[in-house]
Amino acid sequence: MKTTILILFSVCSFAKISAQKVEDIHFNLYTDSLKKSVHNYINVEGKLSNGKVYPLDSKQITFSSSYGKWDGSDLIIDSGYKKDSVVVTAVLKDNASITKSITIYFKKNLTQERLRTEQEIFGEPSRQKKKGK
Repeated sequence: MKTTILILFSVCSFAKISAQKVEDIHFNLYTDSLKKSVHNYINVEGKLSNGKVYPLDSKQITFSSSYGKWDGSDLIIDSGYKKDSVVVTAVLKDNASITKSITIYFKKNLTQERLRTEQEIFGEPSRQKKKGK
């Protein structure tokens, strides 16, 4: 009896999960530009038939791009690339008719801001104004 109930529960749970199909995908990038010589995570989200949105990765999405090397959901562009952008395409593996493309530009000003040391931060006089009595 216990086994029958467990099997019935498992079948019902699987049916509910499989009933939720991805209806649409979209890019939700964490940044507005790419950087060369680093892993640029390309975030794709899927809208399910129940209206919920979930992140998808390279297990559910086939990624391609006009240039670069893929490592899972990370796009790596070498420093010698001369163009100002890359076109990225995401295709849902379960339904190839669901696809999106986006042009992502490269960050132009790669300023290396020098961070202050701990001694510099704690050695500075306090900038708080003293309240008058």
